[in-house]
Parts: sequence; C-alpha cells; structure tokens
Amino acid sequence: MTPVCTELIVLATTKVGDNAMVVHTLSREWGRRGFLVRSAKKAGTALFLPLNILEADVVENPKSELWNLRNIVLKDALTGIRGNLHKNTMTLFLSEVLYRTIRDGANEDGLYDWCVKSILTLNALESDFSNFHIRFLLELAGALGFRPGFDDIAPFAREHLQPMKELLNASFSESLVIPLSGSTRNALCEELLQYLSYHTESNIQVKSLQVLRELYQ
Repeated sequence: MTPVCTELIVLATTKVGDNAMVVHTLSREWGRRGFLVRSAKKAGTALFLPLNILEADVVENPKSELWNLRNIVLKDALTGIRGNLHKNTMTLFLSEVLYRTIRDGANEDGLYDWCVKSILTLNALESDFSNFHIRFLLELAGALGFRPGFDDIAPFAREHLQPMKELLNASFSESLVIPLSGSTRNALCEELLQYLSYHTESNIQVKSLQVLRELYQ
C-alpha cells in the first residue's frame, strides 16, 4: 500500500509492549482513529503530547484494521502552550474531552479544522485564557452538531444560569474576559460535560478534570 501523508491531532496514547504504542488521533481524512507507532521510544514521547499537531505517513495494514504511522514530524512546536503550566493543563483536559466524546471512527465535517484553529488560538493567546476551556466546550457542542441555546443548556446550569447566559451571548474575545471565580469555572466545566454527555448519549468521565479543579481552586 502506498503511504498517505496526513495531518493528525494527538488525543491520547496507549502503550503496547516495550517499543510500540497506539496513538489515538483526530484527522480530516479518518476522523477519530488509532494508529500503531513502532519504536515509540526512538520517536520520542515529546512528539505525542496532548493536542500536538503531527504530519505522518499512514500505512495501511491489509491484515489488520490497526494501520501504522511512519515518518512522524511535529507540524507546530506550540511553544506558547508547552512553556505555560496552565495551558499545558488545559490541553491535557481538552484532549481527554475529545478522546472520550468523539466515538472511534466518527468523522464530523469540519471538526478537525475547528480543533486545529482552537489549538493554534490557545497557543497564540498571551493573556486572558482562563476561560478558554469553557468556551472550547461550548464551541465543541456546535462542532458536533448541536449548537447550545440557553433553553437547551439551562437545565444543566442550575445556580450558574447567569454566567452561562453571559458566555452563550458573548463573542469569543468577550467570553475570555468574563470575570469568573475558580469555583464557578470548575462548576461550569462540570455542567457543560454533563450537557455533552446528554447529547452524545455517553457517560463522559474526564480524569484530568481533577487536575483542572486544583488549578482553579
């Protein structure tokens, strides 16, 4: 099979033996899909940090549905993220949300390009990004095909109706500077995960949410 050069976003990794891993990715061509990377130690774990954007050759395996990635390179170093503890923590959370929300094999039109735009936006922001992950969850709902409205989301917001309404009505730049306490951010985050769980008919349990809670205590 002729390799196909593809751009992919890293969502998660699963170790397979000592020298291989499955890299769970999102791509324009295949949507959410896992690929096998051999000699993973040689490739270097820095390549597979959450939300890294890679370019790689996809090699089909006629004997298995688990295809291979080869000639992997980092498309963007994301220095604005990797040099910032808060942003790195956000990427850990956001990549896990995508991994647990998007079903294997799913390929929503436009989802990949929206994700790339979001990653590069977070990378470029120099300040006022504490609400970014909340805005990301709201936009993810739209990218998945169910754009949230106030009446739709109100049952999940409970006592946080007002800040949720502000976020829904704000532009992207306005939403980033809405003053929110750490506890309110954490609560809104959990409520939006419940909203996504309801609409995707799945139980989205995000382990890295606890790390995010500690960041915004």
